[in-house]
Amino acid sequence: MSEGAIRRALLSVSDKSGLAELGAALAARGVELVSTGGTAKALRDAGLDVKDVSDLTGFPEMMDGRVKTLHPAVHGGLLALRDNPEHVAAMEAHGIGAIDLVVVNLYPFEATVAKGADRAEIIENIDIGGPSMVRSAAKNHGFVTILTDPADYATLIDEMDANDGATTQAFRTRMAGKAYARTAAYDSAIASWFAFSPAASDEPTLFPETLPLAFKRADTLRYGENPHQSAAIYVPQVAGTAGVPQAIQLQGKELSYNNLNDADAALELAAEFAGQEPAVVIVKHANPCGVAQGGSLLAAWEAALACDSVSAFGGIVAVNTELDAATAEAISAIFTEVVIAPSVSAEAREIFAKKKNLRLLECGQLPNPRRGGLALKTIAGGVLIQSRDNGAITADDLKVVTKRAPTEQELKDCLFAWTVARHVKSNAIVYAKDGATAGIGAGQMNRRDSARIAAIKAHEAAETYGWATPRTVGSAVASDAFFPFADGLLAAAEAGATAVIQPGGSIRDDEVIAAADEAGLAMVFTGMRHFRH
Repeated sequence: MSEGAIRRALLSVSDKSGLAELGAALAARGVELVSTGGTAKALRDAGLDVKDVSDLTGFPEMMDGRVKTLHPAVHGGLLALRDNPEHVAAMEAHGIGAIDLVVVNLYPFEATVAKGADRAEIIENIDIGGPSMVRSAAKNHGFVTILTDPADYATLIDEMDANDGATTQAFRTRMAGKAYARTAAYDSAIASWFAFSPAASDEPTLFPETLPLAFKRADTLRYGENPHQSAAIYVPQVAGTAGVPQAIQLQGKELSYNNLNDADAALELAAEFAGQEPAVVIVKHANPCGVAQGGSLLAAWEAALACDSVSAFGGIVAVNTELDAATAEAISAIFTEVVIAPSVSAEAREIFAKKKNLRLLECGQLPNPRRGGLALKTIAGGVLIQSRDNGAITADDLKVVTKRAPTEQELKDCLFAWTVARHVKSNAIVYAKDGATAGIGAGQMNRRDSARIAAIKAHEAAETYGWATPRTVGSAVASDAFFPFADGLLAAAEAGATAVIQPGGSIRDDEVIAAADEAGLAMVFTGMRHFRH
């Protein structure tokens, strides 16, 4: 029998998809099947002859199945080097038979956590024997084949048919690497639960001494941010997250790295308006270039587009409610890369179908903008990690610092502008009026320039649409961080803003407040900044 020949297989799986077909294929090729518990029952129910693992070990499964495969008869059969005379002699002396193939997928720990199970059920879904067998088989991949994914069952049978009932070293090596990646991710999920779950630990910490992270590759991408870069997208091992990677793509070309990044930025901002009146977000290069709410989605689209119709060309659109036909028709009038919505009407789908390259995504549910979690950024030599910026303020949190308090409409526009500003790259300035952005200044090295650029865009919009005055006149302006000098605030006043919302906290706050009073502005402090670098 050649190296890698499969004569005996041990199968123990929680995910039984494809199990009966695999068992039948192995049996048809003369492979002896050994199994445990529910897996053995499923194979027998399929009409296959199966030997219980207890027949190998001489011990019954005990302690509610906690102890069944942790035995020398199992691990000796997995770890023995078939070309080592001492190992072979030990196997013969102790009656240990070789196991050539192990098919294991682990207890569904991640799914158990995701469904909100109690502590006892979660603990019971920490697999011990499974990972032990996986590691033993993977270590001895010179002789033993290990499978941890039902997607590899068909490839295994093809390997055996092409190699006289054996597997190649290349296949076994590849499967061993995949097996160790699986156990590493599994252990990481368990460690994460102990580290982060209040239910699991009396003293959970946001930043444990060793940070366990596990992600599964969802797809490889054509290229990264630039064509000379490679890229892929990974998703958390634990199910239940909501976002662009979980959305269903209804049509269009493959999503690129930049598409995914921009669509995420758009969806995160659209989620701020969940459950509110219709909202449209237009994003370009991860920055909002137009955001609006309206009595209808179409009205919101028209107001958002008017903020910066130049930048909207080739942009990403996200909405907070079902996308209807009228809005789809309007969006289709300009070149748009990606559209994402919780749901898309049948009529809207038909309209978008005429734009073959447009990527249309249906996300089902919007992500929770107040959710916790970590944000990661790689730097040379390390990783910066922080908690997500999920801070939020309400009208009750605001402090009026000027002689004039904002009117009800100014206050509403202030809060809208503030919501948008927290999603704009710093230094961020956002003008808003009547539930729509009037001008957005993003990513400048000083706040004054951001204020001026946003005002320039508003002037251009007025010229494009034939308005008598730009929408910054009578608007509220939001600054993501404090004004270090009065110049940025005065630039906003020159653009026509009448109300200001900013964090406060500068050593020159008194100077800025005095300038606001002199200009007749109403200004409120949030006490919270939102840098986004």
